[in-house]
Amino acid sequence: MTDISLSTRDKGDIGEDAAAEYLLSSGYSVVNRNYRSKIGEIDCIAKDTDGVLVFVEVKSAKNLSFGNPLLWITPAKQKTILRMAKQYLFEHRIQTVKCRFDVITVIGGKVKHIKNAFTG
Repeated sequence: MTDISLSTRDKGDIGEDAAAEYLLSSGYSVVNRNYRSKIGEIDCIAKDTDGVLVFVEVKSAKNLSFGNPLLWITPAKQKTILRMAKQYLFEHRIQTVKCRFDVITVIGGKVKHIKNAFTG
């Protein structure tokens, strides 16, 4: 199957799968994927080796022809992720856990993990 025949959602799923595999191979446990509500979505929620709850935004691209995927995470997108994280914590009655916001880019199949990419 060629890359052209894949939908945007399918391409995103491939990037998210690569990110989840990377996290698992780095000792993280994946708690939830594609956590959704009417206000948005968090691609992946994981716990790192220190027990920190990590809300991960995944951006993938075949190459950099449309710019660096990190720049696609606008302040508005960060705000949505923060709201989603608060909703997740509330729904799961989580009150006392350290949290952070990471970004994983998958460009041409290469995974890059940016810890503390933004703050809430």
